[in-house]
Amino acid sequence: MNEVRAVIARTKQAPVELATILVPDPGPDEALIRVQACGVCHTDLHYREGAINDDFPFLLGHEASGIVENVGDGVDNVAPGDFVIIAWRAPCGECRSCRRGRPWYCFASRNAKQRMTLEDGTPLSPALGIGAFAELTLVAAAQAVKVASAPPEVAGLIGCGVRAGLGAAMYTGGVSRGDTVAVFGCGGVGDAAILGSRLAGARRIVAVDVDERKLEWAKSFGATDVVDASKTDPVEAIRELTDGFGVDVAIEAVGRPETMLQAFYARDLAGTLVQVGVPDPSMTVELPMIEFFGRGGALKPSWYGDCLPSRDFPMLIDLFLQGRLELDRFVSETIDIGDVEDAFAKMQRGEVLRSVVML
Repeated sequence: MNEVRAVIARTKQAPVELATILVPDPGPDEALIRVQACGVCHTDLHYREGAINDDFPFLLGHEASGIVENVGDGVDNVAPGDFVIIAWRAPCGECRSCRRGRPWYCFASRNAKQRMTLEDGTPLSPALGIGAFAELTLVAAAQAVKVASAPPEVAGLIGCGVRAGLGAAMYTGGVSRGDTVAVFGCGGVGDAAILGSRLAGARRIVAVDVDERKLEWAKSFGATDVVDASKTDPVEAIRELTDGFGVDVAIEAVGRPETMLQAFYARDLAGTLVQVGVPDPSMTVELPMIEFFGRGGALKPSWYGDCLPSRDFPMLIDLFLQGRLELDRFVSETIDIGDVEDAFAKMQRGEVLRSVVML
C-alpha cells in the first residue's frame, strides 16, 4: 500500500482538497503509475460540481502522463520505467463492439479492479477511471499506453482534451480536404478540433465563441474566420461566410443546448453535427422533426474523439516530436498539485487553455 498526496472532491460543489490517499500495489492486469503531469480539464470540474454522478468522494484528474512504477501479473504491454499516457478508454476485446471490429466504441472499457481509498478506508471514485491528480495512481494496465519520451506536460494532454478535439474533427466528423467547418467553443477541446480540421485539409474553419481572447487563440490554431457570438448571430454569420449554405461539419465543443442548436442550424444540407462538449445530465434539446428530417446529414456524439489510444497516442507524440503538431501551445501554465482549485477558477474565467499540474 502506498500513501501519496492527491486532490479529492469530497462533497458536491465544495472546493477540492489536497489529501493523503492509499494506493494499492498492482494486482493482476493492473499498473501503478507515477504521475508526472496532469491537465486540469473541464470534466474534472463537472465531477466536483456533481454534474457527472453522485459517487463522492472523487479522486480527480484524468489527462495524464507518467512513468510505470510497477505492474501486476499478466501484464505484457508495459514495464516499469516506461513513459506512458493514461487513457480512459481501454478496449476489453470481448464486448459486442470490440467483437465487431469497433474497439474505439468499447462498451466495457477496462479499469483497475482494486480501489484507491482515503486513509480511513473510504473508497474513492477515480475520475474517468483514472484519478491522476495524485503522485501515484492505479489503473488497468491496458489504460497505460507506451509512447516515445516527450515533455510530460504536453504528452498528458493527449490523454483527453487534445485527442477528443482532434478526433471529433478527423474521426467522428470525417473532415476532409476542401470541407468547411465551424467549431463552437474555443477552449482546449475546440482548439484541438480546429487544429484537427486544419490537418485534415479543411479550406475554411470558422471559430465561434463569446470571448475575444479565445477567438485569438483559435486563429493561432488555424481558424480562418472568427465569430463573436455575443455580438452577432453565429448561424447567420456562418452562412454569410459560406455563400449562404452553411458548413459541411459543425462541431459543438461547449456542451450546452443553445450552442448545439446553433451548430445544428449552421450546417449545410446533408452536413454533419458533432457534439464533443460534455453536457449536464439535466439539459435537453427540442427540435422540430421536419428540421431534423429536412436538413438530412448526421448528428453524431463524439466519444473521446472516437480514438483508439493504442493507435493514436504514439502517432500523435511522433508528430509532435517531428515538429508537425504544436501540442505545446495548449499549455497555458504549469502549477503545483495544491493549485487545482485556483486553476478551476481560471478555466471558468476563460484565462487559460490548459493549466497542467506537475508532480
